[in-house]
This record gives sequence, C-alpha cells and structure tokens, in this order.
Amino acid sequence: MNRKFIINGILAASLLAACGNDPVDSGNEGGGDLQKQATLQVKTYVSSELARLHDAAVALQNAAPEPDADGWNAADDAAAVETMRAEWKKARLAYERIEGAIAVIFPELDASTDERYDGFIAEGEDAFLFDGEGVTGVHGIERILWADQHPEHVVAFESALPGYIAAAFPANLEEARAFKEGLLQKLVDDTQTMVDDFRPLALAPAAAFRGVIGSLEEQLEKVSLAATGEDESRYAQHTMADMRANLEGGRRIYEAFQPWLQSVEGGPALAAKVIAGFERLGAHYVAIQGDAIPAVPDGWNPSNPSAEHLETPYGELFQLLEAEADPQASDSLVHAMAEAADAMAIPAE
Repeated sequence: MNRKFIINGILAASLLAACGNDPVDSGNEGGGDLQKQATLQVKTYVSSELARLHDAAVALQNAAPEPDADGWNAADDAAAVETMRAEWKKARLAYERIEGAIAVIFPELDASTDERYDGFIAEGEDAFLFDGEGVTGVHGIERILWADQHPEHVVAFESALPGYIAAAFPANLEEARAFKEGLLQKLVDDTQTMVDDFRPLALAPAAAFRGVIGSLEEQLEKVSLAATGEDESRYAQHTMADMRANLEGGRRIYEAFQPWLQSVEGGPALAAKVIAGFERLGAHYVAIQGDAIPAVPDGWNPSNPSAEHLETPYGELFQLLEAEADPQASDSLVHAMAEAADAMAIPAE
C-alpha cells in the first residue's frame, strides 16, 4: 500500500485493539444480536485469511532453493521459481482480502509487509535487497522473483528514483542465503505475529462497514497508478488480481452485515441495490483476462481522456470505477453502501 494515500483497505478503521467497545444502536429489536453475528463473521473471516497469508509465506520460504555458490535464477531453477511465484500469489490474494485490517491494527507490520519499493527507498537506499532489512515484504520479494520480467514502464519509473538499485536474482551463496533466511524469514515472522496478536482482539462492528466503502473508493486509485508504473503488484503484473481479491473481501464483509441491514426500514431495497453494485464491478473484473490491469493507452490523460482512449479496456475500467466510486452519484455502489450505513445508524468515522 502506497503511503501517499490514506489507508482505506477492506476493513479500514474497522478493527479496534480493545475490548468493551459500545455497539451501535440499530434502533430495532434484535439489532444487537445481528450486530454480534456480523462481528463474529468478520472476526472469523479475517482470522482465516491471516492463516492463509502465513501459510503461503511459510510455503514460499520452503520452496526457495537451498543456498549454493551460484545462487538461483528462473532458467536454472525453473521449477523452484515457479513454485515460489505461485505461493507468492496465494499470499498476495490473502493479504488483499484483509488489507485494511492489517493496516489499521498492525500499522508497522503493514508497512514492512506491503510498502512499495519507492516508499521504502524514500526513507533511505537499500544496496542489498536480500537480507530482510530496508526493502522488505511481499513487494520486495516480488521484485526479486520477477527480476527478469519487469515491464519497461516500471523500470523507467523506478530507475529515476534516488537510491534505485536494479532487481536481480541471488547470484551467489551470500545472496541466496540472505533471501531465504532474511527476506523470506521476515515475511514468515511478521505474518506469524499478525496471526498471534489478532486472536485476542475485539472488533468494533460498526466501523467495519464504513471500511468497505473506503476500500471501494480506493479501487480507482489502484487503476490510476498503473498509468505511471506505480501500481502495487507491478513486477508480477498482478494488480488486477489484487483488485478482484480486494472486491471479494469487501463483499464478504458486507454480506456479514446484510441480515442487519435487511432488518431495518428500507433495508431490503438497499441490500438489493448494494448487491447489484457488487455484481456490476465483479462481472467487469471477471471479464478482464489475466492478472494485470489492462494496458494503459499511449498518451492517456486521466483529467481529460479522449473518446478513443475511453473505448479501450483500460478506459472502460477507469470509467466504471469513476462511476461506482463516486459518493455523489445516486446509482453508484459507494453511494448505495453509504445509504445502507445510514439506514443502520452506523456513524461516519
């Protein structure tokens, strides 16, 4: 997650590391039970995805070749690299489904796990990319695992940054050992800490719903960053897959609240409106082939895109998210979610 933007992941501001938070008064008999039900479902969901994240981190480390004198690379160690890349994708999807939970409860671990390369080196150059110091986390690992496949526009963006060091596979024993015992071990340790520390936490049910709204608004930012080579999973070209997982997590959190919503006045109609919005976005995301955001057309101007550019797959995705993330548009998903929150008397943060 790029620290230039306000963190609004799937559960942004939704999880409080303290017990005894007063529940929102839903204004209807039995509303408290429905709130408790939503809270338990959210807790279970986040716990399960944290476990998936940690398991994938462990499997990724186990798949790394044993360090030797000539390191490893995608040609000589193709099977191991393929397995590591597959486990990295599992970790990435689990993370995206609960991104906001990690960002809010574990801000330091979120930074070490999900910061982008440009964010890390803005704090200081990292001349040794394998040791679990400086540049770390899923994108630090991704940058090495796909060192032979970085898109040209990504290299152009990063190579202009102060402190830039080109990515490479481990070329010797020291680098291979540091990758396995340093960079990968750091991810294993950080995710284990998240699993352990999340277990005793109590959740604030109301804010979780508002966090989904923030997550949906952030989808447009994710697409916009692709135009400059700054999108999150840019080395693996996996950002579209990230967005699908992010949307999936948002819908799962919303669905935990749906019985509560349907119990209030006007709730059934609002629930139908929200689900229709999720369906629109989901259908469009599924129709896009592959894990990457569609190619950005040459000369793209987000402030004043041409009609021709808007007819491209990227332009169509951009327009859709502009519409669905607009809180002022009465037919947008974000507007419907805000209406639903108001109907349940969930306060804005």
